[in-house]
Amino acid sequence: MDLGRPIILYLHAGSGNHGCEAIADSTVRLIKKIRERDGKDTSLPVILATNSAEEDRRYILGELEKEGLCTIVEERHIDRDFINHVLYYAYRKVTGDAESFLRYRFRDVFRVYEDKCKDKGIKPYEETDGLKPLAVSIGGDNYCYPEMVGDIILAHNVFMDVGFDTVLWGCSIEPDSLKDQELIDDLSCYDRIYARESITYNALLDTGISPDMLELRRDPAFELKTREVSFPKELKKGSTVGINLSPMVLDRAQDPVLVKESYEKFIRYILGTTDQSVMFVPHVIWGHNDDRKPLMQLYEKFRDTGRVYLVEDAPAEVLKGYISGCSFFVGARTHSTIAAYSSNVPTLVIGYSVKSRGIAKDLFGTFDRYVLAVQQIEDPDALIKSYKFIMKK
Repeated sequence: MDLGRPIILYLHAGSGNHGCEAIADSTVRLIKKIRERDGKDTSLPVILATNSAEEDRRYILGELEKEGLCTIVEERHIDRDFINHVLYYAYRKVTGDAESFLRYRFRDVFRVYEDKCKDKGIKPYEETDGLKPLAVSIGGDNYCYPEMVGDIILAHNVFMDVGFDTVLWGCSIEPDSLKDQELIDDLSCYDRIYARESITYNALLDTGISPDMLELRRDPAFELKTREVSFPKELKKGSTVGINLSPMVLDRAQDPVLVKESYEKFIRYILGTTDQSVMFVPHVIWGHNDDRKPLMQLYEKFRDTGRVYLVEDAPAEVLKGYISGCSFFVGARTHSTIAAYSSNVPTLVIGYSVKSRGIAKDLFGTFDRYVLAVQQIEDPDALIKSYKFIMKK
């Protein structure tokens, strides 16, 4: 795809989710790399629309902005502005203009985009060298959450309405959700869809979406940079088992207590039968969905062994540095496991959706025993059994 045009990256939730950060980080770097390869102007605008500019500037994306690779712009939050919320709600009720909320949401994004285009002598919503401006939806699994789909469709409409070509980037979509005709109609309007695993890719083909607009491509976070880190004294580089657990996975478990018990039995097995240490790696630190809460509980149970360590919050590239030094990794967050996969670390995924199954299937030919569906964990020894299977492989 020709990237010699202005670009807006949208539906980025913020870097407090280091999976979102990994996608945005890798994508911004990839745009620069492709523009350089193709002899395009690398200073053309790249606007990153975000749910939280403060989060992004706290981590690596802030560095990329200072380097001129992107401009971070926070979306407006209508739910935080009572008067505007009431006014827009009344307007939408009267006119039926459902997109009005989304136009409000992206108002500052478009304003900064227009200013950046004018600085380059470009008309913001007209073609540049025969190409429309490009809007890229970078929230890879957003379509997996039914409560989000309505706003995703409306956001897509907003960008199409003002003249953008649109791309759905690195996506996973549950095949069962593709029975919804409104969703299929929306997906059919993208100029290009990049599916990050074959289950989604084949499900999209089965809906009748043209193969000419589909491409199977690994998640961009497989290309995330790895920052060198110093392992603390409690850990042995190359002889440390990494552990990630998330509240989201526990919420989707049929028996959250049993899942925690399975984690605990696995850690006791590692500490009791090997000389390896154990490292707990949080990958999302949002207040309402913070990996550090369940990981701290596990850490406290085993801290007296002197062989466990809880990694502090850090940018995705740094977390990948820790994960890359592991001898084995168990992860609930998809992008913690992508950091492990892409570092050649044997990995067990505690999954809940198509993305984990699809990625493992493409890597190993099957997801059986490489992915444990959290909804189906019924055996407290499940992690131990999968660990033995994967290490034997």
